[in-house]
This record gives sequence, structure tokens and C-alpha cells, in this order.
Amino acid sequence: MRPDTFSLPSKLKELPWFTYADAKKSGLPRQSLYHLRDKGEIAQLARGIYQATEASDTDPSLIAAAALRPEAMLCLQSALARHDLTDEIPRTIDLALPRSKRHPAINGPIRWHSFDVGTFEIGRTEIEIFRGILMGIYTPERCIIDAFRLRGKEGYETANEVLK
Repeated sequence: MRPDTFSLPSKLKELPWFTYADAKKSGLPRQSLYHLRDKGEIAQLARGIYQATEASDTDPSLIAAAALRPEAMLCLQSALARHDLTDEIPRTIDLALPRSKRHPAINGPIRWHSFDVGTFEIGRTEIEIFRGILMGIYTPERCIIDAFRLRGKEGYETANEVLK
């Protein structure tokens, strides 16, 4: 069959993201997967991670990060905004990983940070970002501490603003 005669299986449309292996199990050949991507019916979130274009209103970069690095944590400006501790709207998604972990390549506005392994889990909570997909986020208290701790890199005004 020609690649343009295939459509995305409904099972894959319901998933927040899927891999090439998931598509193959559903009977979708590689050429058809690429054809659907080129037509705009699916989006490539990262290498080997795809999503049906109508599947989510959540930032696809955030879903890709959760898929590739489940231990990733929302931090700094992104976490401050989620906790309503700042009026600033972040231009990028700030995500932290332990220093021993490699930062994956993701198509999108993600700014990766490396935090010490010994303190990485301190203040961790979780939020649901999309249909049962959880992502770690630091508590408001930890966010304020990080704003002061990293004020040389993140800006002195941010640390003072979050205390107001």
C-alpha cells in the first residue's frame, strides 16, 4: 500500500504521545508515519516521540520532556508562575535534572538546569500536565529559595519580587 493511504489509528490519537514502536505495533508503516508528519496530522515532539496534532492543548515540549525524562522537575520561573508567585510569563520552560543526567534534545522552548543530586528531591511535589501524565514541580518554598540561590543567573529582581 502507498504511504498516503494510511491514517493515524484511533488508538494512537487518544494517547498523549507515542513512539515509533507504538506506531509499528498499531500497523502503521514507517513511511506512513513520516507522511502523516509531513501532512501535519502528527507532530514530532522529539526524536522518536510523536503526538496527534489534535491530541493536546498542553505544551508539546512539556509532554516530550515528561516522556523522555520522567524525573524532570519544573523549576525557577516556570514553577514560580505555576504557583502564582510572579507576574512574569516565562518565555521558556525551566526544567531541572540531577547533575548526573543528560539533557535530551527536544524541539521547543525548554531551558534545562542541572541541580545537585543530594538536594534534587527536596521540595518535590507533582502536578498533572495532561491526562494522567505527572511531572515534578518544586514547592513554593523551594522556588523562593532557588530564586535567591540562583539570583546571580536568574536576576536579582526575581528573588525580591517573589517575596512580595
